[in-house]
Amino acid sequence: MRIISIAIAIAALLAPAAHVLEMANKLRMEGALWLQVQQQLYRGWGPFIGAPTEIAGVAVNAFLCLNRSHDMAARRMWGVAACLYVAMIAVFFVFNSPVNAALSTWASATLPRNWGEFRWQWETGAAISAYADWSKRRRGSRGTTSSGTYASMSWTKSSRN
Repeated sequence: MRIISIAIAIAALLAPAAHVLEMANKLRMEGALWLQVQQQLYRGWGPFIGAPTEIAGVAVNAFLCLNRSHDMAARRMWGVAACLYVAMIAVFFVFNSPVNAALSTWASATLPRNWGEFRWQWETGAAISAYADWSKRRRGSRGTTSSGTYASMSWTKSSRN
């Protein structure tokens, strides 16, 4: 189960990291180009990458948290990770989803004057999600717990044998 947690964490990192890395360039785009990127490049990511990995992250980390009762440090790590996945989902619905809904009705010719506010809201949501995702790794990178759990990888010494 720990290996699955790692695989999900890697998959969940892909989109937020990509959004942060491309943010500087997207903030310089003119409205019509930005709209085209949002409508064309990101089509289909949510149902296949975003939602499944984040929901699976909640489920797997909650399961690991609830089934590691003898190791409080590991339980805390997986509990925090599950909560941060929930935060990523909430950020999407607060910041990104409303912008996506608005963008789906726009065309270059009908781009509203305040399109830049929508861009900032969307990019802010992406940055917050990336930070939450990074926090899961940062929180877990403090070494090993008393039972030998490598917190940065959610991997125990006994699971390698």
